[in-house]
Amino acid sequence: MSRISYVYTPPELRGRGYASAVTAAVSQLVRAAGVRHIVLFADRANPISNRIYQRMGFEKQAEHPEYVFAAPGARRLES
Repeated sequence: MSRISYVYTPPELRGRGYASAVTAAVSQLVRAAGVRHIVLFADRANPISNRIYQRMGFEKQAEHPEYVFAAPGARRLES
């Protein structure tokens, strides 16, 4: 099994297909290496990336919540 997560394109470079190309290339490489299962973690709040991933053949299987634990008073860095 291989896992793809945190695919990101800076805002000024979006819409050019970079993230799609990298995701497709990585998927092809791991398939060629004999990996049978590829897990892609995607942001469900991003309809554009989700449509792209569906066109690549990825299917939604499950949702996994993200929990962040921090010490009291600690600041959380937002991406």
